[in-house]
Amino acid sequence: MGGESSGETLHQEPINLISGLAASNEARLRLALIPLFLEHPEFAGHVRAAAQKLDASARITLQCYYSAAVWLQQEYRSRLNALLGQKPSLPDHFSNDLEILFTPDAEENLRLLAERHQILSGMRLNWFGTYQHAAQRWLSHAEREKQWRK
Repeated sequence: MGGESSGETLHQEPINLISGLAASNEARLRLALIPLFLEHPEFAGHVRAAAQKLDASARITLQCYYSAAVWLQQEYRSRLNALLGQKPSLPDHFSNDLEILFTPDAEENLRLLAERHQILSGMRLNWFGTYQHAAQRWLSHAEREKQWRK
């Protein structure tokens, strides 16, 4: 913030970017993990290394938000393809760590994840709505931005 930087800098140190967002004291910055993974699925290769750098609370945040991005990517595949073109699918890196048996249904998986997130975080929040909100806000913004560029 306030410094000179470019998107290229973010790509040079994705582990630091991912772990920094996950460990942030600001909820909106932590939530930025979901759009980050939706727009940059190439960062999936760094997510396990980033998780290893984090304390337990931030690790749960990263694992749950990354997992949410996995299922949101499936749920919003057509909108994402229209915005970004064909991108690689985010692999499931954390179902074993989170002790979740996922199903073929993306929305059901988001509900299972939200329940588990509540237990692991000790916070009785609407995690399902939080995941959906992050994706929908980013998608709406990206779609408007694409229209403005035309």
